[in-house]
Amino acid sequence: MTLATVSRRTTLQAGLTLASVPLLTTAAAAAAPTNRGNANLALTTRWDKTFPQSSRVAHRKVTFGNRFGITIAADLYQPKNGPASKLPALVLSGPFGAVKEQVAGLYAQTLAERGFVTLAFDPSFTGESGGAVRNVASAEFFTEDFSAAVDCVGLLPNVDRERIGAIGICGLSGMALTAASGDSRIKAVATASMYDMSRSMSRSYKDSYTREQRHQVVDYLSQQRWADAEKGSYALGYHEVPFDANGRIVRGTRVLPERLPADADPVLAGFFNYYRTPRGYHARSINSASAWTATTPMSFFQFPLAVNIDMIAPRPIMLVHGANAHSRYYSEDVHKAASGPKELVIVPDADHVDLYDNLKKIPFDRFEAFFKQRLA
Repeated sequence: MTLATVSRRTTLQAGLTLASVPLLTTAAAAAAPTNRGNANLALTTRWDKTFPQSSRVAHRKVTFGNRFGITIAADLYQPKNGPASKLPALVLSGPFGAVKEQVAGLYAQTLAERGFVTLAFDPSFTGESGGAVRNVASAEFFTEDFSAAVDCVGLLPNVDRERIGAIGICGLSGMALTAASGDSRIKAVATASMYDMSRSMSRSYKDSYTREQRHQVVDYLSQQRWADAEKGSYALGYHEVPFDANGRIVRGTRVLPERLPADADPVLAGFFNYYRTPRGYHARSINSASAWTATTPMSFFQFPLAVNIDMIAPRPIMLVHGANAHSRYYSEDVHKAASGPKELVIVPDADHVDLYDNLKKIPFDRFEAFFKQRLA
């Protein structure tokens, strides 16, 4: 495999199938309550994170609604010995297909130790959050979830509403930036190991799709909608649609394989070694145990992310990326496009996944300094 075809999905050939999520029939939909996505959520009460709990931080589960009526589940972290004055707050999510018990929670707890109120949330339709259909992603819904998280922390009595920032990690970075472009309550935004999911799904790795291939993917997604409608269920599939050596679309029902092939590409191995091993595995994580609905890419073809990035200025942006990450170009391109205060932090000797959980490489000092200065 050449580097030009590398991404999270290009070598995934596992042939396992998972139960699809049933569609509501017309009659059932008519009878369903209008707040279906706002039903009471069954939240885990035990500590089930992929990182140890800090004794310096108070933690509790919270829920809040977004403007589409979906209930979002989140972990709220607060410093135990914070000052009496109101604190700055950060809302966090990502990576794409992860849950708050993984990377976002680690970032949130660590930054709470450093004096921030932090809220790590599961996007709509994923993890412990609501939504009648599971494992479906939406550029608009996931962007809205950031603003809904701002609603939540801004109502806390110990939070200064004028000092709220956002962090998007990996595939939620584009949504965090997009949220900031249309929500001025987000006073500063940072990303880590950025992926632009609209660009990734609609153009492939380093924009390698030809125009013909893009049409092929659109046709495949369109025909899949017929299949889903006829069967009354949503099939699972790759959210970043690969082609084989003969130019045919490759289908699959897992983001990552059950076992790592002996000749696995290093990028695939990096993701596998986080999501599919005890290091980062979580049963609710789509990347660890499942896949997105096959038609998920439609939204990302239709709605590009961060097209109004110039609207974030004069609020600041910080983009953090590993020097050796295959995805580094996403942060570099956003840095070029941003018109206001901006920082590009390249972490030496780090790859994409190092910034998920490698405490020796994640530059938490830079995140702390950026937000304390920019949210002053």
